Amino acid sequence: MGKKYQEAAKLVEDRLYEAAEAIELAKKTAVAKFDETIEVAVRLGVDVKHADQQVRGAVVLPHGTGKSKTVLVFAKGDKVKEAEAAGADFVGSDELVAKIQGGWTEFDVAVATPDMMGTVGRLGRILGPKGLMPNPKVGTVTMDLTRAINEIKAGKIEYRTDKAGIIHAPIGKASFDADKLVDNMATLIDTLIKVKPAAAKGQYVRSVTVASTMGPGIKVNPLKASAKKD
Repeated sequence: MGKKYQEAAKLVEDRLYEAAEAIELAKKTAVAKFDETIEVAVRLGVDVKHADQQVRGAVVLPHGTGKSKTVLVFAKGDKVKEAEAAGADFVGSDELVAKIQGGWTEFDVAVATPDMMGTVGRLGRILGPKGLMPNPKVGTVTMDLTRAINEIKAGKIEYRTDKAGIIHAPIGKASFDADKLVDNMATLIDTLIKVKPAAAKGQYVRSVTVASTMGPGIKVNPLKASAKKD
């Protein structure tokens, strides 16, 4: 561990922090020369070995993530003009498929109309491992391209449980006001609570940890990390 990290780690006590207190501390421990991302890790009481307990979806953070996303859209006909008007960075069909098959993946999110999925399916081996494959579960396979693109540009993030049942997600930049970061975190956790699998047993939100990109983890009281304090 570097000297800056060690100094930052000394500021963190081994206890559960209130959400606002944890966010303020995460901002304080973001000592890198760049504007670090504030990330949250939420451990859920699910067994991801069972398909009905996997948690996956998307949420629009009210204050965005601080990062502008490059959006690619697979579409044809009138939908090409709609995507371009909504602010998509790349729009096309077969020519984009060929470009990606050639090794190009200079975009953050891919959206497709349902009629394009037969064509886009050929890219599964390339886009799947990178998390870039359009998916109806997260709203990236849709006829409403305007809404999908606007939400992504406004700060929509995808979330999914990893093998350990943990959700990792960005909630903004260290330069954000603390209130906005707290609001973004609460929105994410409220969303996770709403999509709790019926098969999940026991305590659902097991732990919540926030940290800057290069900073130490700070434990948040999981019972008070959402907007709903009941």
